[in-house]
Formats: sequence, structure tokens, C-alpha cells
Amino acid sequence: MRRLISVALLMFISVAVAAGAAVAAASTLTFAELYEKGSDPSAKTKALTGREVSIVGYMAPPLKAQAPFFVLTKMPMAVCPFCDSTLDWPTDIVLIKTSSIVEATPFNFPIKVVGKLEVGFEKDPETGFVSFLRLSDATFERL
Repeated sequence: MRRLISVALLMFISVAVAAGAAVAAASTLTFAELYEKGSDPSAKTKALTGREVSIVGYMAPPLKAQAPFFVLTKMPMAVCPFCDSTLDWPTDIVLIKTSSIVEATPFNFPIKVVGKLEVGFEKDPETGFVSFLRLSDATFERL
């Protein structure tokens, strides 16, 4: 009987730990939650800095072919804003850094991205691209 109780207790603890790990694995963040009024990161964004988050958006047309990064936007964009100086680049973007070359997805299909949230200005030494919000070590899937 003691052994049965011990096994049941261990199973309960294992399930609780697994559930906690799943919850802690990736918190959801939306574009609306990124900033407070103006350009200050929201309290939620600040709290999630350094943690794994997921966000849904659209892959902007690539700035550079064969790159291990892309830009995630709130709305679909048919043209690369960096390639046309007459277009306004949206302020609510997130740089997505991956560990491998990105296969571009159609600009009008939503994707879910999961990665480690980084906040603060950073200039990429190779491309010169400046970002304020980034997801590093990111993966993505088309929805």
C-alpha cells in the first residue's frame, strides 16, 4: 500500500512539474502589448525580457536573401520597406533572429514565432540593421 501511495505521489509530482514547465516555456505576447503609450516597452514586455515568448504576425519581405533573420510585422506587407524609401516602416516590428537561414513564407500568411525576448537598441554589425525588440534563437511555423 505504501508503495502504491509513493508511486501515485511521484506521478502527481511529475505531472505538476511537466505542467509548470509547459506554462513557463513560452508566454504569449501580442503586438498590442509590446509598448505603452509612445515608444516605451510595456510592463508586460519588460517582465518577459530574457524569457521565451511567442508572438503571431507576418513575415515582411526579406531585407537580404539567405539571412538568419527576418522582420515580423503586425500587418502583412507586400513590399520590403527598406527597399523603397517612399514607404513608411511600421513602428511595431520585431526582429526575429534564427539559428539557420530563413526560408521566406508568403507575406500574407500569419506565422507564430517562439524565441527569447530581448529589449534595447542593438545594431547588427554585419547588416547595420538597428532593432529595439528582438526574439533570438527563434523558430516559427505558418498558421
